Amino acid sequence: MTRLAHALVVLACAFGLALAPQAQQRPMTWADVMQFRDVEHVTIAETGSFVAFTAEPDRGDPEGIVRATSGERHYSIPFASHPILTRAGDYAAFRLNPPLAEVEANKDTDEDPLKPGLVLLATSTGDTLQVPRVGQFAFSGDGAWLAYRIPQPEDTTAADSASATPPHTATTDLVLHQLATGDTLHIAYVSAFAFDDLGNHISYSVAAPDSLRDGLYLRELATPQQEVALDQRPHGTYSHLTWREDASDFAFLVAETDTTGERSPASLWVWDGREADATTDTSPLPNGWIIPSEHNRLEWTDDGDRLFFGLRPDELADTDDADDDSSAVDLYDLDAILDDRTVDVWHWDDPLIQPHQKREWQSEQRRTHQAVLHRRSGEIVALGTEEIRTIGAPENPHITLGASPDPYFKERTWAGRFHDLYVIDLNDGSRTRIAERLASSARSLSPEGRYVAYYDAGDWHLYDVRSQSTRNLTADLGVPFANEDHDYPNAAPGYGLGGWIEGDAALLIYDKYDVWQVPTDRGTPFRLTGGAGRDEKRIYRVIDLDPDEEAIPDGASLLLLGYHDLEKSDGFYRATVGRDELAPLAVEDKRFRVIGKAEDADVVILSREDYDEFPDLWATTSDLASPTKLTDVNPQMREIAWGTSELVEWSSLDGTPMQGVVIKPNDYDPSRRYPVLVYFYRFFSQRLHEFTQPAINHRPVFPLYASDDYVIFLPDVRFEVGRPGFSATKSVVPGVQRLIDLGIADPDAVGLHGHSWSGYQTAFIVTQTDLFASAITGAPVSNMTSAYSGIRHGSGLARQFQYEQGQSRISGSLWEARDEYIDNSPVFFADRVRTPLLILHGDADGAVPWEQSVELYLALRRLERPAWLLQYRGEDHHPQTYPNKLDWALRMKAFFDHTLKGNPAPAWITEGIPYAGE
Repeated sequence: MTRLAHALVVLACAFGLALAPQAQQRPMTWADVMQFRDVEHVTIAETGSFVAFTAEPDRGDPEGIVRATSGERHYSIPFASHPILTRAGDYAAFRLNPPLAEVEANKDTDEDPLKPGLVLLATSTGDTLQVPRVGQFAFSGDGAWLAYRIPQPEDTTAADSASATPPHTATTDLVLHQLATGDTLHIAYVSAFAFDDLGNHISYSVAAPDSLRDGLYLRELATPQQEVALDQRPHGTYSHLTWREDASDFAFLVAETDTTGERSPASLWVWDGREADATTDTSPLPNGWIIPSEHNRLEWTDDGDRLFFGLRPDELADTDDADDDSSAVDLYDLDAILDDRTVDVWHWDDPLIQPHQKREWQSEQRRTHQAVLHRRSGEIVALGTEEIRTIGAPENPHITLGASPDPYFKERTWAGRFHDLYVIDLNDGSRTRIAERLASSARSLSPEGRYVAYYDAGDWHLYDVRSQSTRNLTADLGVPFANEDHDYPNAAPGYGLGGWIEGDAALLIYDKYDVWQVPTDRGTPFRLTGGAGRDEKRIYRVIDLDPDEEAIPDGASLLLLGYHDLEKSDGFYRATVGRDELAPLAVEDKRFRVIGKAEDADVVILSREDYDEFPDLWATTSDLASPTKLTDVNPQMREIAWGTSELVEWSSLDGTPMQGVVIKPNDYDPSRRYPVLVYFYRFFSQRLHEFTQPAINHRPVFPLYASDDYVIFLPDVRFEVGRPGFSATKSVVPGVQRLIDLGIADPDAVGLHGHSWSGYQTAFIVTQTDLFASAITGAPVSNMTSAYSGIRHGSGLARQFQYEQGQSRISGSLWEARDEYIDNSPVFFADRVRTPLLILHGDADGAVPWEQSVELYLALRRLERPAWLLQYRGEDHHPQTYPNKLDWALRMKAFFDHTLKGNPAPAWITEGIPYAGE
């Protein structure tokens, strides 16, 4: 045992023990599942005083909750969601949703859809104010004002003509609400607004019906009655209102809209917070470029010296001849006939295949190419090109990064994604290629712009911008930096980075277990974690409590999360930049997640979870002292027989050590054997201490099955390249046999369940063994030979890359590895299937063609083997509509109850359901 293991401090008592099972606990019902709530949209006041979030049920009405991080003050607001808090936490605002029952009652009528509103809460008193039909809402930076948009009152006097309401007219008014006094100010026809961070100003755009007040305006919040026009022009359209963080610099785009609603190219305007009017950029745009008013993004640097925005090539107007007004029709005009043709030409040398081009078309039309405005010189420099996409908006004044995937577009069909990496000079736009054909997108530009770190071929590399040289940072460190569990035929990815040390002095790099500090000046690398990770099989990662800071100060104290790879539990640790020391703070047989830290206070919000412990919110400090539990979102858990989880180990058929999770009923009796539901994908043993949110979807609800006397088994699977099907078999089957040998599983009542990739594995496994009493496969590939050259309709990509380099792990084309494609295709061995098989597929599946399930079903039907195909009409890879999700969940349970527990079979199993014209 290492010195660290002796030093571990277990603070279970500080966090509070998990709730002990209660007497008279009951089975979970479907209603329980629907009503079970999740925590969403967590926000923390900058002072750390309050936290707000949404408690969202699987089906039902949300509840907005505000909770003091110290003390007992808390508030609950029915139907509320998506909270925001003032900086001090003295006010909260939520979206107020219409009751689900009213929405459901209204959905089949001709009534207008019910619109959400706004509810304002004063946390000092609990007083609330509700406003119906509210769109955008926000607090001012100082928390003194609330602004929101409400629908324009309907104008019944307007003439019924196209000119009465120009197409750019705003349909909402802006309301400014002063929180201290309750006074309000209404501003008509506001299309967008934005507060500055300082609480000094609000900016807003007006688009009025008569176009006379169209413009971009400012108000000083100290004197809100006074309005200043930054720009006014009839039919002006103002967008992308962008304040610099914690400053008064302001930028926006302005275009003009014609009577058809078409917008002109935009111009960029900047206000420096001092002059009474805005100034447009003085430098002309680079030749051949325009600023699009839509689908753009404006980003300030912290110092305000640079403003990044998007350009687009200036496409020439349509120069086709005007339409011939002749009314004569020539029945033999070939060009006129061909105007109505519908044909796509697929060329063998197309960079992207036609379906992919179609999927990318809209995003390509919207794509902008980054440029930068240098405030001091007024010069605009184009950075991105048609071929090189820029990466981010850097704070350093020297360079940015760019990536070009274009040279490798054709290979995307079968080999996956690659790109070349560039550094781009911010001052003149010149570009230097620093790496070619990278398979990984893991890269990082140092805060001061001196270095670029990127991952390639198993190692991290450092490019020195000044010397234009590259060196390998990790090749000589004696441990692998490529993923050690990678079992695909493509290049193994790295584990990532932990951040840069200030002054671009060093970089934190992860191997599987430890955190390395690697100097950029060729100094000696060392492990911040002292090697404890690899020695004890604990995976350490830096928790970034201040994401706004680009660099970590030298000597800074770092909070680390440590996950034990064998025991599946978490701990918090303290490390120090520049030292190879590690100190434990809290270690438990639990899983933790840091939600965030208050910006201006040492208040950290985290969650703790276990299989039977919901991840409620806790408040603590960055040293994990005196944690306080803030929430109890699902108190009904105390009533439900949730079950317990434990780790089980075995060896695969080739002797590889394996792990998995066994979930047992609360009243598990070791003297009897249980029906077992096996659910798997790849690695699932990490779920030992993870809470699985009950929900109606394509997955089995673990506690519902456990409370109904099932054991659930979640085994790991380790794959071999070229043998994915047999890899699944040799991993899962011995794991099930282990449960039989331990006296847990009834050998005649084991069911197998998989969806998508594990749906494929399930379909294959039942061709290899009769161990399972029944099986469910969702959206499986059953025939790799027919799937290989198919299209993923959701993305438009060919499926070849998935088989040659991706998840299917064949590592070769159909003609290079013909035998492997056949040997790993369940449909070719359907005659070996003796297991009753239930197949699920949506006929609009964009990932796996639903005909793959049809092939399997028809093969089994031809063989007169028991098989059922549930085709969900119009559904994608997973059922999405609630009626279909619930239908599937009920049929899944009924199928296993019949085949594993002997319950009576419903009619759809025994007789089917004939088509009835629906």
